[in-house]
Amino acid sequence: MQDHRQLNYFAHESSYVDDGATIGNGTKIWHFSHVMAGAVIGERCNLGQNVVVMPGTKIGTNVKIQNNVSIYEGVELEDDVFCGPSCVFTNVMNPRSHVSRKNEYRRTLVKRGGSIGANATIVCGVTLGEYAFIGAGAVVTSDVPAYGLMVGVPARRVGWMCQCGERLHPAGGQATCAACGASYQESGGTLRQTTPSRVRAS
Repeated sequence: MQDHRQLNYFAHESSYVDDGATIGNGTKIWHFSHVMAGAVIGERCNLGQNVVVMPGTKIGTNVKIQNNVSIYEGVELEDDVFCGPSCVFTNVMNPRSHVSRKNEYRRTLVKRGGSIGANATIVCGVTLGEYAFIGAGAVVTSDVPAYGLMVGVPARRVGWMCQCGERLHPAGGQATCAACGASYQESGGTLRQTTPSRVRAS
């Protein structure tokens, strides 16, 4: 285990950070968490209690991972992603204890700004678009468009979310966020931002 006093990130004394893990400045790793060799974590991230980050994973800058989340090999989280408490990732479609499927891991990508609610499950092999919003308890089984609001089992899109996290209500293909002023255009089941938010990223 590394001597955390010499590093530019914080790791609670009950956590384990294996030699060979890469962790950015200002990141905080809390109680009973384990970051394994080969994991890459960016700057200013926050890993709550009982978080496991496996080898071969990549986590961007300013990512918030709440308690009891495991980031398995094949999962990549881009910058500004939020993972709610006890949300679940997978990396194999048809696991069997007696059959090794390490060569069958499927990639899961959560693009910049995506939010995943508490107890949601992300079935492997999907991509969550930028600023997608996955409701608590949803089970995502297919790709999610940017800004898509997803709920249910299996998850279905029920609307759109602004980059700032407020729900949008498009009319005539146009939507403006009342909270931050960002404007969007809806077309063919996709949403595109046309005017940026007034909210500064933290």
